[in-house]
Amino acid sequence: MLSTLAIRSFGKHANVKPRVTQLLIDGKFVNSASGKTFDTFNPATEAKIATVQEAGVEDVNRAVNAARKAFDEGPWRRMAASERGHLLYKLADLVEKHQDELAALEALDNGKTFSFAKAADVGLTIKTYRYYAGWADKIHGQTISIGGPFQCYTKEEPVGVVGQIIPWNFPLLMQAWKLGPALATGCTVVMKPAEQTPLSALRLGELIMEAGFPEGVVNILPGFGPTAGQALAQHSDVDKVAFTGSTEIGFEIMRHSHKNNLKRITLELGGKSANIIMDDADIDLAIAQAQVGLFLNQGQCCIAGSRVFVHEKIYDEFVARSVEATKKRKVGDPFAADTDQGPQIDNE
Repeated sequence: MLSTLAIRSFGKHANVKPRVTQLLIDGKFVNSASGKTFDTFNPATEAKIATVQEAGVEDVNRAVNAARKAFDEGPWRRMAASERGHLLYKLADLVEKHQDELAALEALDNGKTFSFAKAADVGLTIKTYRYYAGWADKIHGQTISIGGPFQCYTKEEPVGVVGQIIPWNFPLLMQAWKLGPALATGCTVVMKPAEQTPLSALRLGELIMEAGFPEGVVNILPGFGPTAGQALAQHSDVDKVAFTGSTEIGFEIMRHSHKNNLKRITLELGGKSANIIMDDADIDLAIAQAQVGLFLNQGQCCIAGSRVFVHEKIYDEFVARSVEATKKRKVGDPFAADTDQGPQIDNE
């Protein structure tokens, strides 16, 4: 049994307040050009958390112009690669310093448990930034043997301005997966976090500026797909779009990205993963892993084990015991230490 003290030790983080609700453009937190805002809600209680500035087309233009200038004229791509790595290490240290606050923001805005957010989302975010920090000065070209008195070599260069659109299921970690490689290689970024979960992305924007990244290198625009997302995908000064989300929207991103230039595109879309359990399996382990595969992060994963194929010889036992295991899962307050699972992100 968990003690009352243990439960309270998580509960104190439920009082976290978002520090930033504006757009990050060219190193400054600013209101949207249109004056539009939107609300973000706690999915556990459906209570409003904060009102956030809503990026529109004009804000995308401003952010892309800032990223373009930072790439073409600023120090970022000309900076020693080791110095870019040093800034990423500083960012990782700041994330580690504020890990409780960031985990609480994820739990508040997304609904996942605080314990899971701290161990998985924040813990892996720190590792991701340190991993790419280590890569920054280890990206090399090749020398190639050719006939005659000639020298042939390849040189790896940054792509340029990268538009990045991330989902709501792992907001902070998805941000790290996108920012880490782009920043390590000398690209500049305009990022649109999901409208359901903008808070940790904006707080990270504060930490990026605190770490000393040059103005315009990272711009963060909370907003909606049909406006900010589409404008970012279509923009002629964006050299690449990286998107994680649904297959349906992936098609839209691909269609819009080629409207004004031949952008490079990276799409990480939804899957339909299956567990296959044979009759000689360790049934205790199989049930436990199937539970994790389906219920991890409230089942809101690109690789959720949402199908289970079980050999007919152990089918009845597996189903009966899986039902019992599922009944024991506690769905409740994400900040209570004895909660196994929080709410879905929203009614939709």
